[in-house]
Amino acid sequence: MLHTISAFDRLGEENAFAVLARATALAHQGRDIVNLGIGQPDFKTPQHIVEAAIKALRDGHHGYTPANGLLATREAVVRRTLTTTGVEVSPEAVMILPGGKPTMFAAILMFGEPGAEILYPDPGFPIYRSMIEFTGAAPVPVPMREENGFAFSAQETLALITPKTRLLILNSPANPTGGVTPRAEIEKLVKGLEAHPDVAILSDEIYDVMTYDGETHCSLLSFPEIRDRLIVLNGWSKTWAMTGWRMGWSIWPNGDKGAHLYDKVRKLAVNCWSCVNAPSQYAGIAAIDGPQDDVDKMMRAFDRRRKVVVEGLNALPGVSCITPKGAFYAFPNVSKTGWKAKKLASALLEDAGVALIGGPDFGILGEGYIRLSYANSEENILRALERIEAFLGK
Repeated sequence: MLHTISAFDRLGEENAFAVLARATALAHQGRDIVNLGIGQPDFKTPQHIVEAAIKALRDGHHGYTPANGLLATREAVVRRTLTTTGVEVSPEAVMILPGGKPTMFAAILMFGEPGAEILYPDPGFPIYRSMIEFTGAAPVPVPMREENGFAFSAQETLALITPKTRLLILNSPANPTGGVTPRAEIEKLVKGLEAHPDVAILSDEIYDVMTYDGETHCSLLSFPEIRDRLIVLNGWSKTWAMTGWRMGWSIWPNGDKGAHLYDKVRKLAVNCWSCVNAPSQYAGIAAIDGPQDDVDKMMRAFDRRRKVVVEGLNALPGVSCITPKGAFYAFPNVSKTGWKAKKLASALLEDAGVALIGGPDFGILGEGYIRLSYANSEENILRALERIEAFLGK
C-alpha cells in the first residue's frame, strides 16, 4: 500500500463530469440520452476566435508564455473589465490561468489551513467545498435560499464570520441556482465587511454577462473599499463558448494589504502549470476585442430556453421552479415528488434518458432540488421535459 497524505482523501469531485461520463457510456450503448447535466454552451466557439488561434500557430507562437500570461492578453482583460464594470485595473494585477478553477485552487490554498474557516455558497459550485476540505480548513456554508431567489443574504453571511474566518467566497450570477444577488444586498455586505478587515473575498463572476429580465451584474470591483483584499474570478469558458480552451483570468488585490498575493499565485503557476498556451491566449484577445454578435445571439437563445424550461418544470407533478435570473441553470424544487434528489436524477438518467444533477452534489442544502442546464437546444429541452413528465406520471 502506498501512503498518500490524508488531504487527498478529503478531495471531492464535480459530479457533472461523472454524470457526463455515464450519459456518454449509455449513448455508446445505443441509448438516446438528452444531456441537461453539463454546464457547457452548446454553441461553437465563434469563428473569428478560432481563426485567431490558427493564425497564432501559423505565426510560430509555439513556446512558453510568461507564468502570469502574455501582456497583450492581460491588457485585453483590462479593457474588458473597464467596459463591463467601469473600473480600471492594472495588467500587473491580472493573472491568466488555464480555466476558472485554478483561481479557486490558488485562493483557497492561500487562506485554508487547519484552524481556519472559509465561507462558501451552498448550494454552490462543488469545488469550493472540496478545496476547502483539502486544505484542512473548516468549510462554513452560506445558505442560498429559494425564498430569497437564491441570492445571498448580507445579514446571514456577516453573522457567520468569526475570528477564524480567512476567506469569503461569493458567486453571482450563480451556479447551480441561477440566482443573482442585487446590488443593494451587495452594498450591505460590503458595509458590514468593514468590521472584518482581515477577511479576504473571492468573487466568482464567471457568468457576469448572463443576466435576464433587466437584472444587471454587480461586480465586487465596484467597491474600492474592499479592493485591497478582493480576488475576482472570470474567464472565457461561458461567455464565448470556450470551455475546452481552458482559459480563465483573475484580478488580484492592490494596495499594501493584498498586493503580495499576486506574486504568490505567480509562483504557484511556475510550480504547477507553468503557463497558459500561446494560441489560446491570442484567441482570448480576439474574443474580447472582436465582435460580440455571437455572444448576444447565444444570450437571446438562453433567454428563450429559460422561459421554456421554467414553464415546463412548473407543469410537472410535484415540481416547482422559480425563474432563474442569471447563468444558464434552473434549480427546480422536487421535494414534493416523493423522491430524494440524487436518486431521482439517477433514475431519470437510467430509465428516462435525461441527464440532470442532483442538488446534494452542490452542497448540504441542495437536497430537494436538481440542477438542469438549459445550455442545450430548445428541441432537446422539450424532449427532456416530456420524458420527465412521463417518468413522474408513472
